[in-house]
Amino acid sequence: MCGIAGYLGSKPLSEGSLVRAAQTMYQRGPDMIGQKSFCVKDSSHFVHLVHSRLSIIDLDPRANQPFQLGDKWLIYNGELYNYLELREELEAIGCKFYTKSDTEVLINVLDRWGTVGLDKCEGMWSFALYDVNTREISLCRDRFGEKPLYYYQNTKGAVFFASEIKTIKALCEEDFSLNIDHLYRFLVNGYKSVFKLRENFFNGIKIVPPGQMLTFGPDKIQRRTNYWLPEYFTDNEISYEDAIKGARDRLIRSVELRLRADVPLAFCMSGGVDSNSLISIARRELGFDVHGFTIMNTDKRYEESELVELVRNELNINHNAISLETKNFLPRLRELIRYHDAPVYTITFYVHWLLQKAMSEQGFKISISGTAADEIYSGYFDHHNFYLYDIKNENELFKESVLNWRREIGPIVRNPYLQDPELFLKSPFERSHVYLDAINFQDFLISDWVEPFSENIFRNDSLLKNRMLNEIFHETTPVILHEEDMNSMYYSIENRSPFLDRDLFEFCNRIPAKYKVKNGAAKSILRESMRGIVPCPILDNTRKVGFNAPISDLLDLDDPEIRDELLSDSPIYEHVKREKIEKLIQNRDMPNSKSKFLFSFLSSKIFLEENFS
Repeated sequence: MCGIAGYLGSKPLSEGSLVRAAQTMYQRGPDMIGQKSFCVKDSSHFVHLVHSRLSIIDLDPRANQPFQLGDKWLIYNGELYNYLELREELEAIGCKFYTKSDTEVLINVLDRWGTVGLDKCEGMWSFALYDVNTREISLCRDRFGEKPLYYYQNTKGAVFFASEIKTIKALCEEDFSLNIDHLYRFLVNGYKSVFKLRENFFNGIKIVPPGQMLTFGPDKIQRRTNYWLPEYFTDNEISYEDAIKGARDRLIRSVELRLRADVPLAFCMSGGVDSNSLISIARRELGFDVHGFTIMNTDKRYEESELVELVRNELNINHNAISLETKNFLPRLRELIRYHDAPVYTITFYVHWLLQKAMSEQGFKISISGTAADEIYSGYFDHHNFYLYDIKNENELFKESVLNWRREIGPIVRNPYLQDPELFLKSPFERSHVYLDAINFQDFLISDWVEPFSENIFRNDSLLKNRMLNEIFHETTPVILHEEDMNSMYYSIENRSPFLDRDLFEFCNRIPAKYKVKNGAAKSILRESMRGIVPCPILDNTRKVGFNAPISDLLDLDDPEIRDELLSDSPIYEHVKREKIEKLIQNRDMPNSKSKFLFSFLSSKIFLEENFS
């Protein structure tokens, strides 16, 4: 994990802007800063590459970047997990290696096989590859967008790019205006809307799309290559038993690959099936010395100490219980928002940041998380309703599943739309539950603003699987990946997500929807594939918690200083009605949607104060 930045244009950048850009990337890579500049005489062609290194594989300086192979130069952020297998394949066709790094493997892949070589790669990455001969620079992100990469092209055609927005600002020495639509999108429609259009909070700055490569030449014209286009189909020949075995084998292999490192790593740990599947595989299947970190709090909705303790004892792992820190919440949140170049999207990610802090203090350089299990196996409450729609023609299974829903889900689901198990049978394209209370939140804005919900149609054979694909590519997973990357990089930690494995994803996407839920429990395939690995009480517990905390644990609305902070003069009140916020914080029994809105407002308020005051 590292930081990358660069420039392609007709004039060289000042040394000061390059130094300032490197300084903004220090937390992403504190082990070494590298730079390389290129100038073609009499052609008005200049290129700068900047890299900050967090050493994870091959700690020797020989693996520092920018990394050269012939006429190609690479700066790279991420990990190529199957680099040992690729190295062996490359050596068989005559490639010579001088380091033990995955960086050298990646540049050889690109040199020998070009963009199509990425199909062989399993990993997470954002990289820039400069070819001295063609004078082209290519920007690329991994399939799921685990690693960030932003770019900006000014009116003269010059291209600036970086892992973080603050670095682009330092490179180009320009101010960027607020993307007001994006602010309103977040406030009204919530965190699930913020990556649907590949926008951010600054006008002019764009995001390199996942699974794509953008190439800019001396003419500054952009070429776009989709190097991965997943197939969306169901293999109805897969039996339930085959689905379980296939998912089990692929997840074990994914974890095995992601344990490769030359530095210590730790696991984010809750009482749920996602994190404990990874932990149990590492411990029981791979013999790894596991260190788990858990945030503990007193709210019964989020407290999981009994399950966590059960896993700790049964697997004999090293466990660190971290108390939820409430002191100095607002100053800490301000510091985090300043680093994120965006509002923090939910309170969950503030809690996750505290977890990364604890890992860093104990010397860990890698964090393993359970991101995307919900989107790959099915894990959200609405997935049950979509599942019932998909099996509506299988009479006996449908009747049994409705009874299971009434027993397991009906008593605990809070979203009013999802309290009807036949919601989508009555209205297949009803999605009001996704942007819950958006109509009410529109009234908080001074200006009229509406953006109705929309989703991509990836496939027509399953409402459930189409919804899950929207979540993984446009809604929930991109948000989680952005927040986890920024939180971990704040403490110079690399975050890894074993569920985001290409082979695992493609296999699970072929599994029939009718296998996704069983006996009223989502993630049926994951649960059954982990039998004999994960302790049974974890697998049989259907209560969904994860890393979370109530806002009341962190924000005392009865404290006059807190109320003054929320209502103090701020650029946010050019967009939001102050009297509506004043009325909202008088409510001591907020429903979940309004509690989330209050945090979104607070986070947006601080973000505007830090960037547009």
